[in-house]
Amino acid sequence: MWKKILIGLTAGIINGLFTSGGGLILVPAFLYVLKMEPKKARATSIFCILPMVIITAIFYGKSELINWKTGILCAIGGITRRPVWCKAS
Repeated sequence: MWKKILIGLTAGIINGLFTSGGGLILVPAFLYVLKMEPKKARATSIFCILPMVIITAIFYGKSELINWKTGILCAIGGITRRPVWCKAS
């Protein structure tokens, strides 16, 4: 259990410092430390990153640093293509 908490803390700190890196830390940690299969490691990583992304977006939104038009248009593009790639991997 302590390994999982340490992995989460490390990913959170790196994400907070560099606003990215959650997946860069989580996927290898899940693969090599927790011995997860690759597909499960990627899926679990995305699930873990979601709360960090939401919190970061709230802070950036409050600071008026988000270009909403560009963000929404890119999100629409990503959302419409995501099911195709999820099934392919």
